[in-house]
Amino acid sequence: MLDKHFLYVCTVLSFGLATAGIFDASPNTRPKEQLLHHFLLKENSYNKEIMPAGSTINGTADSKLTVKLGMRLSQLLDVSEKFQILTSNLWLRHEWVDNRLRWDPDEYGGIQMTFIPSEELWRPDIVVYNNADGEFIVTLLTKAKVYFTGLIVWEPPAIYKTYCPINVEYFPFDQQECFMKFSSWTYDGRQIDLQHVSGPGVLENDQMVIPNGVDLCDYYQNVEWDIINVTARRKEKFYPCCPEPYPDITFNITIRRRTLFYTINLILPCVAISCLTVLVFCLPSESGEKIVLSISILIALTVFFLLLSDINPPTSIVIPLLGKYLMFTMIVVTLSIFLTVTTLNVHFRSPATHKMGPWIKWLFIDTIPKIICMSRPAKPNNEYNRMEMSDRNQSPHFLRQFPDVGSNNVQFGNIRHRSKYISTDRYPPEIQASLKAVGFIAGHLHNHDAEISEDRDWNYVAMVMDRIFLIFFGTACVCGTLSIFLLQPSLYDSRVALTRFNVNCTK
Repeated sequence: MLDKHFLYVCTVLSFGLATAGIFDASPNTRPKEQLLHHFLLKENSYNKEIMPAGSTINGTADSKLTVKLGMRLSQLLDVSEKFQILTSNLWLRHEWVDNRLRWDPDEYGGIQMTFIPSEELWRPDIVVYNNADGEFIVTLLTKAKVYFTGLIVWEPPAIYKTYCPINVEYFPFDQQECFMKFSSWTYDGRQIDLQHVSGPGVLENDQMVIPNGVDLCDYYQNVEWDIINVTARRKEKFYPCCPEPYPDITFNITIRRRTLFYTINLILPCVAISCLTVLVFCLPSESGEKIVLSISILIALTVFFLLLSDINPPTSIVIPLLGKYLMFTMIVVTLSIFLTVTTLNVHFRSPATHKMGPWIKWLFIDTIPKIICMSRPAKPNNEYNRMEMSDRNQSPHFLRQFPDVGSNNVQFGNIRHRSKYISTDRYPPEIQASLKAVGFIAGHLHNHDAEISEDRDWNYVAMVMDRIFLIFFGTACVCGTLSIFLLQPSLYDSRVALTRFNVNCTK
């Protein structure tokens, strides 16, 4: 029994010694790092509320502190045209030197860099000036890299909602110029020299311009917007409150909209509706559906206007390109309704209500159809037969078959026009009654043929008007569509979208 207890105790002791041996065999960097942290933050009496002194220049250690700022863009989360807000996910890189955090690596096991929680360090209060949601500063306080030379690199992630002026003049073929302005809220230019991490850049007017001023090595593309240019600008601004300059760095992001979605869902339906406006004048007036089609197109355009008002910001500065096209189409449709009503009025005219003037016949029957290469429809065969029979009955050869009747001096062929002037006293009563009946029938046929002919003239005038309006509105729709959509600047912009695959990345 004692042997079992002895073996159990030996096993426990062996396991403890082995465990202690493992920990003893590990590198002693952790205790050295703890000593380093204690030395930097405790023994040196480090006070995070006091700004570190700048670099020594000309023997003076009280110069301004240089803070370098850089931005690594991760993703464009949203671009709200209606509220003019850009939501972006980025990493904001801060670099500065704090001489109070220097150490000799040989005294601490060769440690040249350590991580220190950023809330234990002094940090420059860099804020975004064009903030749009109330969060001006970085809210996630990550650890900072501290090097033995006193260099501190702090790169916290952040999601910013910033104001971005949206210009909807060329919507949906637009590009926007968004910016993010960063500066110290407390310290002026005599205390902090704010610089870009990539260097001074190129001087333009009173600004230092840094091409490719935004790091896109970890950028994930947006489904609606392409980034086509990124720059950074450093300038010093004087505010009315203070005589000191306040340096700031503005990151400019030029984005261009991807138009496939809007082309399929907005542009093509609008063009189709515009084409339907032209087809109104191809519809025969007898169908009675011309006004119905025009009103339906007008209602469809109204729905598109409501959809466009939900997408665009409520601005009265410019009219969007798509809005111009919808307005142009609505004017065309409205005008087509007025002209369709006029055409229908002409089509349903009759000799009982209107008399066709000679200038109308000359213009719409004799002249314009020749210009627009339009031929008049042929008359029905039954009308030709009736007119031929009427003409044959009026000929003298037909009268020779009745010598008793045709021997007088009055031509029977003119009975339609002059039957009331023919003297029939010398004819038998049967012949007189027959002559009166023939005269009545001939007069009725003549009047009926004249009415039908004038009705057809009005119908033909309406057809000519429809053809004129068809040519006019077809030309107007094609020219209007091309002139409006050829104004888009993206059509002539050949710049390639920037991605993490076609930029120079310096990790």
